[in-house]
Amino acid sequence: MATDTLALRVVFLALSGWVHRQQQEVVEYLVEENRVLKEQIGKRRLRLTDDQRRRLASKGKRLGRRLLQQVASIVSPDTILRWHRLLIAAKWTYPKRGIGRPGVMLEIQKLIVRMAQENSSWGYCRIQGALKNLSHKVAASTVRNVLKEHGLQPAPKRSTSWRTFLRAHMGQVVSTDFFTVEAWTRRGLRTHYVLFFLDLESRRVCFAGMTRKPNDRFMEQAVRNARTFLEGKRFLILDRDTKFSHRFHGALPDGLELLRTPFQAPNANAHAERFVRSIKEECLNRMIWFGEAPLWKAIYKYLEHYHTERNHQGIGNELIQETAPGPSTGRVVSRERLGGVLRYYERATA
Repeated sequence: MATDTLALRVVFLALSGWVHRQQQEVVEYLVEENRVLKEQIGKRRLRLTDDQRRRLASKGKRLGRRLLQQVASIVSPDTILRWHRLLIAAKWTYPKRGIGRPGVMLEIQKLIVRMAQENSSWGYCRIQGALKNLSHKVAASTVRNVLKEHGLQPAPKRSTSWRTFLRAHMGQVVSTDFFTVEAWTRRGLRTHYVLFFLDLESRRVCFAGMTRKPNDRFMEQAVRNARTFLEGKRFLILDRDTKFSHRFHGALPDGLELLRTPFQAPNANAHAERFVRSIKEECLNRMIWFGEAPLWKAIYKYLEHYHTERNHQGIGNELIQETAPGPSTGRVVSRERLGGVLRYYERATA
């Protein structure tokens, strides 16, 4: 019996020694792997997340400083121990209760900011009264503090937003812009400039002209081509492109005031930018152009489709030019333009 017990002890000790050596080899490999990875990183700072710091601090505390100096390779032992101390401090840190009046609810703050942005002439008391109509009792000083936190000026200094201005004058505003199309000619690939005007209220578009050289002569003639379209309008939105020259301005109808957009601010002329995206994505970018004649034809075909067959989300997903209602039953047919690039679906008449 004693012999069997001694044999078991010997086997157990041999097995324990083997396991210890295996663990030591694994640790040595992982340490060396970390050193290799650290060499790959070089002098770049290793950025750890809070979760990663917590995990290292939890494991490192158990090892102690002396053992950490042997195995820690990506951060110093002092750093790991400092993280551990911060974990202990965070555990015993309780949130402090605020002293004084509680903060304004997020919903009321959003309403205050919205009212101030949509109504540039409204002062603190006017906004306070509008909130009272919504069953929100807020002091004028609270309105002032909320606007100050959001960087909004008081009523006399607060400017009218671009959106509010456009909505108030939608029926009197047109915008203009260029877009370019690449077409093959006998001399190779050439850039063609297309000038258009867009009525913001109806979304109607007028193509004023196309050229490879948008000089003063072309700009003046383009305005003449679109003069009927511009009659009765009060404002013209355009960017600061130098192609909009003095001769272009002189050819415009009397009383048409120019509204120049800020530099590098395409959203200030968003309706024109959206039209350019539409005509390119739906038509021009889907074909290869050889010469000006096919390009002109495609632009006018798209213009017909745009006005009579394309629904527009900006006007309630309706057509710009309403047609007589067709039959509500029957076979559905497709009306094609440009070989099927543009399509309109309707029911066949009997």
